[in-house]
Amino acid sequence: MIKLLQSIRHLLEEGEDICLVTVIGQSGSTPRSVGAKMVVRRNGAIIGTIGGGLVEFHAQKLAREVFESGRALHETVEFSGVDAAVTDQMICGGRMEILLELLAADQEDLTELKELIVALQKGHRRFLIKLLDTSGEVGRRMEWCLVNEDSVTIGTLSPPASLFDSLTGEAAKAKQPMSVSVDDRRYFVEPTLLPGTVFLFGAGHVSGSLAQLTSLVGFRTVVLDDRPEFASSERFPRAEQIKVIPSFPQAFEGLEIDRDSYLVILTRGHLHDKTVLEQALKTGAGYIGMIGSRRKRDLIYQELLTKGFSQTDLERVHAPIGLAIGAETPEEIALSIVAELIQVRAGRG
Repeated sequence: MIKLLQSIRHLLEEGEDICLVTVIGQSGSTPRSVGAKMVVRRNGAIIGTIGGGLVEFHAQKLAREVFESGRALHETVEFSGVDAAVTDQMICGGRMEILLELLAADQEDLTELKELIVALQKGHRRFLIKLLDTSGEVGRRMEWCLVNEDSVTIGTLSPPASLFDSLTGEAAKAKQPMSVSVDDRRYFVEPTLLPGTVFLFGAGHVSGSLAQLTSLVGFRTVVLDDRPEFASSERFPRAEQIKVIPSFPQAFEGLEIDRDSYLVILTRGHLHDKTVLEQALKTGAGYIGMIGSRRKRDLIYQELLTKGFSQTDLERVHAPIGLAIGAETPEEIALSIVAELIQVRAGRG
């Protein structure tokens, strides 16, 4: 998301208006989920994707209407019936709501983008709210505002006070954008979806492959090991941070761990794994995973139970780590782990 926002910011700063397409609703089977975005430029070129194929071709045609009229559009795309008969690219059998808005190269839209980008970079939670109401005169954008959990920061919309109750309730916990109905009006609420930070404890072969994949799918990646020759930028060129720690009992010193943190335990031995897991269970991390066999896992669990940890604590741990795809090589194991991380990030783990 942050890369897409930076691309939009660059285009606006260069003086180019763009059409922003956002998936705001779905039912049945669709190629992308709510919150997916795509930019359509005046020349028809696109950045990002809302599913490819005919749906993007349809969005490009609608974008031309937005550029010509200067007005936002709210459309529904069917993935069945006539569309499916015309092409085999739209046979999902679902329905997708899309919102097309014209972002102008002006200070207002640039200010919004800059604040969103800073919030994402610093890990601050914000909500972008849009009023989905086309009963009146529709401008180039829907009425909108950017808020934290209790006050508006910028925007054209003055939301009702009761909407903030939703922001501190269901919407605040959501990992995906959602529609919220308040006082018979429908709002589209997009939380700043923080990219999440993967902490790799151990800098061996699996970590080397995993760090490449986590970066590709949008996670921040931090590598920690007590061996300088392993924890190096040469071995981990895509990692945001590499920490050479004094020892694994001190691995968590200075780390900021929260629900958007993913702790992956891949050290070089049973004792180090246990040491890291014991510390990990005392955090509020959204994901804890440990490599190794079930036998190794059970031995570590028995030791931790004697130290006062409960069975509920241990149920937080994904062990053996990764989805069961029959992985054997470091590269295959890394793939199984990143698949599990994506599953948890999507709220389906």
